[in-house]
Amino acid sequence: MCTRQNGSVKILLVEDDRSIAATVVEGLTAEGFSVDHAGTGAAALAAAGYDMVLLDLGLPDMDGRDVCRQLRARTAAPIIMLTARAEEFDRVLGLELGADDYVTKPFSFRELVARIRAVGRRTFDAPADGSPVDDLNGVQRIVELSIDRRTRRVHIGAEEIALTAKEFDLLAYLATDTGAVRTRTEILENVWDAHWYGPTKTVDAHVASLRKKLGNHEWIQAVRGVGFRLEPPA
Repeated sequence: MCTRQNGSVKILLVEDDRSIAATVVEGLTAEGFSVDHAGTGAAALAAAGYDMVLLDLGLPDMDGRDVCRQLRARTAAPIIMLTARAEEFDRVLGLELGADDYVTKPFSFRELVARIRAVGRRTFDAPADGSPVDDLNGVQRIVELSIDRRTRRVHIGAEEIALTAKEFDLLAYLATDTGAVRTRTEILENVWDAHWYGPTKTVDAHVASLRKKLGNHEWIQAVRGVGFRLEPPA
């Protein structure tokens, strides 16, 4: 559960299929969330006062990816994409546009709630477990890469890198022990949720997006069959 009461987290559901929207709204309301529904991209962009967005990409009036881009430009609220597009390219593109996570249709309601709660914990909860991240005060510098956990800002040299909440969490976690290999399971448990229900490939998609934003894929190295490590490029 999030530190906030579920009922204080207001979700904007952007979904044009009325039957799907009604089912999701009813289920999330039963779980204690407050849910508003928008059936078009224009209605989503006109909405306000939400804490999180569930965004279907197949909208009747606009490309959902354009809606995601515009939402990210005006709000820091986490965005979870709902998409039938399961290819890695589409997932990575969504993350690059500012989404924090994605759920592939058809999805189970249990998985959707788990994703919402996991994103909510990482976004709304203050760190309180005494982990190594909490012991890193001020700005951590790794060659030209700087990570400021207090302000959640990242720079390569003088250039600020715009990251989603999940991308920042992933980078910050890998940076707690530079050079150490983190397994996909460890990453999911520490960056997503200890009770993660989704595929481990979500880690690969976020790593691909993060590598591109850092400007050099060598910043995050893959260790075949194990996981990933953060290390300055050679």
